[in-house]
Amino acid sequence: MAAKLFVGNLPYETTETDLQDHFGQAGSVLAVNILQDRMTGRSRGFGFVEMSSQEEAQKAISLFHQQDFQGRALTVDSAKAKEQRPGGDRPHNG
Repeated sequence: MAAKLFVGNLPYETTETDLQDHFGQAGSVLAVNILQDRMTGRSRGFGFVEMSSQEEAQKAISLFHQQDFQGRALTVDSAKAKEQRPGGDRPHNG
């Protein structure tokens, strides 16, 4: 079963291909998504990597958490379920 990881403290220049190649050292990477600011299009400095199994996800955490990647110490942890934000169903006025 696939497992999603939160990856934080990414350099703004990091690409999804960079992350896929890096996390590929721990196993099969199914998907990579670096979040971007809607206004600027610049990376928000974090993203998600989906590994093909829980074992590979745990291996990635042990290999990469607090380890240097492009000059920064990554934060790597199991992704938490997305929380429902209050007021998310309000109509947009604008």
